[in-house]
Amino acid sequence: MIVIPDNFIERMHELHGKQGVTWSEALPGLIADSESRFNFIAEAPFADLSYNFVLRVKRSNGKPAVLKSSFMKDELSREVSVLRAYEGRGAIHVLDADEEWGVALLEGANPGTPLSSIQDDAQATDLFCEVFRRLHLPTPTGSMYPSMRQHFAAIERYRERFDDVNIAAPLPVSWVENAEECLAYLITTTSENLLLHGDLHHENILRQGEEQWGVIDPKGIIGDIHFDTIQFLLNYEDRGGNCEQVLRGRIAIMADRLGLDPRRIAMWGVARGVLEACWTIEDGGTDWHRGIQITERFAKCLD
Repeated sequence: MIVIPDNFIERMHELHGKQGVTWSEALPGLIADSESRFNFIAEAPFADLSYNFVLRVKRSNGKPAVLKSSFMKDELSREVSVLRAYEGRGAIHVLDADEEWGVALLEGANPGTPLSSIQDDAQATDLFCEVFRRLHLPTPTGSMYPSMRQHFAAIERYRERFDDVNIAAPLPVSWVENAEECLAYLITTTSENLLLHGDLHHENILRQGEEQWGVIDPKGIIGDIHFDTIQFLLNYEDRGGNCEQVLRGRIAIMADRLGLDPRRIAMWGVARGVLEACWTIEDGGTDWHRGIQITERFAKCLD
C-alpha cells in the first residue's frame, strides 16, 4: 500500500481545502484500483510533488512508467489530450488514461534527466530549439484548449478589481498599460494559431535515451508560437551571466535556429511579467515585484 506523504496532503489542503484532503486520503484506493486496471506494480512517489500525485510504477513487461493522479481532472484531461496530439513529435507517450478517475499512465522517460542538467546555457538553448522545432502543430478541430486571451485573463480581472474603487492599485499603471497594448497587438497580428505546450521549460524536457529529449506536463494553449519560448526564458535566468545578457543570448539563438521574431518574443515577455504580477495579487501574495522585474527585463530587449 502506497503511503501518501503528509506534506502532500497539507499542500492539497492549501490548494483545495477539505475536498483536497479527502481526495488525498482516498489515493491509496485509487492507486490499487489503477494497478489492477492498468496492470502495473506501484513503486514510490516522486519526491517533488506539488499539484499532482505522481508515482513511479513498473508495467507487466518490466518497463518503467508513471501514474499521474490529479484533483483537477479537467486539467489532466487536457494534458493527456495535448500529449496525444503531440504523438510522434517528441512528447512522452500516453499508455492509458481514465478521465473520470483523474489518472493517466504515462511512459517513463529513461533516464529522465531534465534539461536543467545541461550547465552550458547555449547548449541547453540549442537543445530546447531542437525540441521546440518538432513539437508544434496546427490547432485541432473543435479545440478544447483555452485561447491566449483566456490565458491572460488575470490582467483583465486585475483591471476590473481596481478600476473605479477607492483601493490604490498596486501595480505601476504604465506597465499594466504597456502589457495590455503588447497583448492586443500580438493577438491581432498572430498569423497562425498553433497548439502550444504552454509550460515548456527546463524541468519539463527530459532525456529520453541517448540522443532524444521528450516533453512532459503540457498545459495546452492556442496561440502564437513565439509565446512558447517564454517559460524557458524565465528559468535559470542568470545561468552563465547576468539576467539581461542571458536573456538576450537565448533570444538570439532562438531567432537564429527557429526563425522567430525576437521582438515578438520580447513583447510576449513584457505581457507575461505583468500576468505573473496579477496572479501573485490574486493569490494574496505581496511579492508582485518579481513579475514587474520580468517585464522590465524583456522591455530592455525591445530597445
